[in-house]
Amino acid sequence: MWKAILIGSAVALGGASVAHAQTKKELVAKLVQAQQGGIENVGRALANQTSQRALQAAGQALPRVAADKREAVAKEIQADVKKFYDEIEPVLRKRATEVGPATLTPIYEERFTEDELKTVIAWLESPVSKKFQQVDNEMGNALAQKVVADTRPAIEPKLKALEATLAKRLGVPVAPSAGAAASGPKK
Repeated sequence: MWKAILIGSAVALGGASVAHAQTKKELVAKLVQAQQGGIENVGRALANQTSQRALQAAGQALPRVAADKREAVAKEIQADVKKFYDEIEPVLRKRATEVGPATLTPIYEERFTEDELKTVIAWLESPVSKKFQQVDNEMGNALAQKVVADTRPAIEPKLKALEATLAKRLGVPVAPSAGAAASGPKK
């Protein structure tokens, strides 16, 4: 009798695992979904990098401002850059989440087997985890490049307007844009 119960349980469990088996596409979709926070962070990081570059450029010109106006101008510049960041961050973050799955899915599908995907999703310590970490940087760069390319028409006019505002506040000629948003992440 116990043997029949054990056999019946084994058959039931075997059937359950088959019913819960996932295709490679489903595993990749699950992995991409698990990466959603990182995907959004790509957009945030791009906005932050671009804003920091503008702030650094303004900071280099700040000594040219009359000493009695420097502190007030610095505060205005910080407010301008924050406003700029607040405008572009949602655009970049949204675009990253829009293009993330389409950008990352083929890389995951090409580079990982179903068993490897299961291992990564479960975050087991294995050589596969190391492989995933190596590929992760490359995927982040690929996504960042795609977000920059896709948002350049929306971001560059805002960046140029910010540069013009900062140059006016600093009393310096407007320098041509260095393409801070267009250059993507620095390695």
